Amino acid sequence: MANNSPTVLIVDDEEDVVEIYALALNDAYDVRKAYGGEEALEKVDGTVDVVLLDRRMPGLSGQDVLEEIRQRGIDVRVGMVTAVDPDFDIAEMDFDAYVTKPVADEDIRETVEELLSLSAYDDHTRELFSVAEKKAALESEKTRQELADSDEYEALEKRASELESHAAETMDDMDEEAFEKVWSSLSEDEAADN
Repeated sequence: MANNSPTVLIVDDEEDVVEIYALALNDAYDVRKAYGGEEALEKVDGTVDVVLLDRRMPGLSGQDVLEEIRQRGIDVRVGMVTAVDPDFDIAEMDFDAYVTKPVADEDIRETVEELLSLSAYDDHTRELFSVAEKKAALESEKTRQELADSDEYEALEKRASELESHAAETMDDMDEEAFEKVWSSLSEDEAADN
């Protein structure tokens, strides 16, 4: 793979999963592999563009790895790719996408493309995407009543509203698919609230 290709670090304690994702991505990206949290932290640096991170691993969990990546200040987009159904604890996690296994090759490629496209936008717009991802993940798993009763979900809704006005300036420059994803998620939420 050419050196100018984006670099994707795949982190999962299941070697078969790492190999399957690598096969789906090898033709377009420089792929690095890690089979656990410790190895992931050894391989992640400023040259990595995207990390696909399993949430539940022995030793250092994906959440631990995510926290360490953010503490180090590494500017990388992180997609949690996990068999763990989303719960309200994800509201506090600093990821950019949440994908529940099993994941088809096409979905892995789309997730990486989406995460790479986020790098072109400012912090507020990226945070809006992250909040929209969290809300969508929770909405796919929780009932309306559970969402209504959740302080974490309410905080996500409030943060989304705050970010909307700031991000509106950069939305004009966004590709149509990315724009539609954020705004359709937010519009559905507002319609459900009314």
